[in-house]
Amino acid sequence: MRVVFMGTPELAAEALAGLYEAGYELPLVVTQPDRPKGRGQKLAYSPVKELALSKGLEVFQPDSLKTPEALERIQAARPDVMVVAAYGRILPPAFLAAAPLGCINIHASLLPAYRGAAPIQWALLNGEKETGITIMQMDQGLDTGPILLQRKLSIPEDMDCGQLYHGLAQLGSRLLLEALPLWADGRLQAQAQSAEGATYAGRLERVHEAIDWRKTSAEIHSQIRAFSPLPGASAVLGDKEIKILAARVLTAEELAEIAPAAAKEYEAGLILGAARRRGPVVATGDGGLLLTSVQPVGKKPMDGWSWLNGSRLEAGQRFRTEPVS
Repeated sequence: MRVVFMGTPELAAEALAGLYEAGYELPLVVTQPDRPKGRGQKLAYSPVKELALSKGLEVFQPDSLKTPEALERIQAARPDVMVVAAYGRILPPAFLAAAPLGCINIHASLLPAYRGAAPIQWALLNGEKETGITIMQMDQGLDTGPILLQRKLSIPEDMDCGQLYHGLAQLGSRLLLEALPLWADGRLQAQAQSAEGATYAGRLERVHEAIDWRKTSAEIHSQIRAFSPLPGASAVLGDKEIKILAARVLTAEELAEIAPAAAKEYEAGLILGAARRRGPVVATGDGGLLLTSVQPVGKKPMDGWSWLNGSRLEAGQRFRTEPVS
């Protein structure tokens, strides 16, 4: 089977590696143009491009898919099927019809939930207990095409976005390899998506990173997990921004032991004390959070205890409660 592959980030690279190792013919790999990255803003390859070049695969990086040249390049590869995984752009209708078996998409949610660009982060932000991978046939809508296969993945309460992303990338690669031969042989029945339960997971902005300590401990904990390890949930102490990378929700008993006077009455954002060898405890709208991993802006990540000692934090200092603009 000849597969034209379209994708950009690590999740897509995992799927491309699976296809390559399984022996699929890959006449063309399409990925986003190189982008500036890091402090030096040097052009960097996408993970998909890096992998494709390392395997000797032909790479195509169009600035736009809306040109005749872009479509001709796809058609010249004579694909039996096109596989799309987090490519980053909407495919024009002509692309959807460029292969006899159509375009197959790997989407990191249990559709119709979390259609859109950021399904993994939104699942964590909303405190979901499970998510999964959907292999779907693409249509002209945004993640609205019929479903070929789905597989669930549980989300442990301490799992962050990086860990969930890795788990879903592996699951997506496995499920794609399961789906492709079944689809080619006509052994998969595409099922139309239900309109019930459809939700949208739009791109996240800086405002979503900002911690409002007046929210519940569970809500803030979900937010921290959704933005860890990058870019990190954002908080401000004094005039300095801190990225919070990991935390733990404290029980009422644990909070009372660390800060007895604050157990009944506390002010959101207030540093209540410290859990020895672990880190500072911050008051939330309904309790307290133990900060176990942080990254002061401009510095490397560190554990909460090291930050507490190095910054000479004391009980009574207070994070800003209003979101950072």
